[in-house]
Amino acid sequence: MSWSHIREIIYIDDPLKRDFYIEICKHEHWDVRTLHNRIDSLLYERTAISKKPDLLIKQEIDVLRDDGKLTPDLVFRDPYFLDYLGLADTYSERDLESAIISELARFIIELGSDFAFLARQKRITIDSIDYYIDLLFYHRKLKCLVAIDLKLGRFKAAYKGQMELYLRWLEKYEMTEGENKPIGLILCSGKNSEHIELMQLDKSNIRVADYLTKLPDMKLLESKFKQSIERAKNRLNEGE
Repeated sequence: MSWSHIREIIYIDDPLKRDFYIEICKHEHWDVRTLHNRIDSLLYERTAISKKPDLLIKQEIDVLRDDGKLTPDLVFRDPYFLDYLGLADTYSERDLESAIISELARFIIELGSDFAFLARQKRITIDSIDYYIDLLFYHRKLKCLVAIDLKLGRFKAAYKGQMELYLRWLEKYEMTEGENKPIGLILCSGKNSEHIELMQLDKSNIRVADYLTKLPDMKLLESKFKQSIERAKNRLNEGE
């Protein structure tokens, strides 16, 4: 695609949202079909950047355009769409993990093109006790390891401590020179937003996101995203 024509094919009134898609499209080297698929899948609304004040959104987009630098708020999404896994109404964490591995290419497309798969059930040993990281990735542009923990049901406070243990182990034993600190992504089928707010996970290297194995009506989902974005921006403005 000729980058000079991207702006002409994106019919979005919101200038920040339009600039987001322009710069991400250039960064990811999408073709026209992929670009429209990302717009239709509400990619912008699913990033943390959409919930920030307009000035901060513009700053992050400018950095991406001028320096080619991504931030975690541009990379990680919430929720993740995993409808292609074909899971039945009842499944286990192992079923979810196995389905992701069998559809790894599509899972990486949903994560983002800069993710590289490293390991499944990565064993780590602490005080002679074995623990297992469900999925381990490396993000090329963020230059860090990404540990993914798959959970059924809603987020629980204990998941934070478990992920912190994984991240500290990776930081001590797996980080190499020039890398940034590892990031943890906990995928749940429900977030328990007040737990996450009180635990101040937004100030840590731990992200919590929903995953959807069946997509609802996209217009309804878009409406909910807009309400969520407005609430988040109102909270930030009140905090300021």
